[in-house]
Amino acid sequence: MVAKSWTGRLAARAAIVALAAGAALAGAQAQQVVKAPPPPVERAPPPPPLAPAYEPQMMRLAEVLGSLHYLRTLCASEEGGIWRAQMEELIRVEDPTPTRKARLTAQFNRGFRGLREVYRECTPAAAEAANRYLRQGMKLSSEIPARFGR
Repeated sequence: MVAKSWTGRLAARAAIVALAAGAALAGAQAQQVVKAPPPPVERAPPPPPLAPAYEPQMMRLAEVLGSLHYLRTLCASEEGGIWRAQMEELIRVEDPTPTRKARLTAQFNRGFRGLREVYRECTPAAAEAANRYLRQGMKLSSEIPARFGR
């Protein structure tokens, strides 16, 4: 009987060691899984911000301001750079994205350059065009906040 109990104890110890080794191995594997960094998550870039509902009117207003800047300077008005300053203020207040700012600036330049090709000196037609642009600019600048609330 002594042999059986010795063998039984040895078997029990072997089983405990085997369980402990298995538990240690399983624990090490579990720790390895926990310690492994998670795979990088690929995130799509955020969508570009939507243009405001009044975008067409703003683009036209920028073009009108560029036209007025050219025509009123051509006809020697005493306004100085008021139309360029108005455009700069519009951009400051709108606080557009760089892309939108570039589009607004391009429209301003389009108005300026387009009329520079047509009118080389202040004629009655140039003065009348300046008055028409002035009326259109006033209409747009009052319509945008009235209609779109800004």
